[in-house]
Amino acid sequence: MRILILGAGKMGSFFTDVLSFQHETAVYDVNPHQLRFVYNTYRFTTLEEIKEFEPELVINAATVKYTLEAFHQVLPMLPKDCILSDIASVKTGLKKFYEESGFRYVSTHPMFGPTFASLSNLNTENAIIISEGDHLGKIFFKDLYQTLQLNIFEYTFDEHDETVAYSLSIPFVSTLVFTAVMKHQDAPGTTFKKHMAIARGLLSEDDFLLQEILFNPRTPAQVENIRLELKKLLEIISGKDADALKKYLVQAREKIK
Repeated sequence: MRILILGAGKMGSFFTDVLSFQHETAVYDVNPHQLRFVYNTYRFTTLEEIKEFEPELVINAATVKYTLEAFHQVLPMLPKDCILSDIASVKTGLKKFYEESGFRYVSTHPMFGPTFASLSNLNTENAIIISEGDHLGKIFFKDLYQTLQLNIFEYTFDEHDETVAYSLSIPFVSTLVFTAVMKHQDAPGTTFKKHMAIARGLLSEDDFLLQEILFNPRTPAQVENIRLELKKLLEIISGKDADALKKYLVQAREKIK
């Protein structure tokens, strides 16, 4: 299959590495310097090259801020039977775009990133395939993700956004609060160092991605839950209520079983 990947960033390079040995792949990026990090693939910097390539599948790996812009840029160059796809962690506006594009489409979300995941061992990581999409496109990504030993889930666009609001906004907000109140430690403990590693990874992400996760309409309810739990825990700590703390810890341990 001829596959065009939009964006030669971390995930674009990852998908190129994975696909280039079994498919004819090409990577398009408006920044030629980014293409230095991809190999065993065509490197495109002009739209004319895309037209000549005639891709059968486009994987949009541009950053969230530019996902729709990247699609609009290349659409005139694509054959009408080409399947569009994205791997965006935020699906805002994509369902409407796909339905109006006139192209077949498939949308997925690999629930991992190069910052934290070991890309050579993904059997503990997850991927979501959006149920609204082209059947053959979904089969392609299902086969790909199974090859990578990912755990696969199928959600609608709405179910995906709800899941992301819960699974990303809670750790994002918790990490940001930790970062905001922390002080430099000359001799940090193991737990502190682990939290620091998570914080550094989070803050290395694109600002627009963080904004889109935090501005998800479902995020405020999750943040309110954090606020209420902090209030409850503060009352227990301030009152030195050992019985209440024991009960709180029992409930917390139940949640992570």
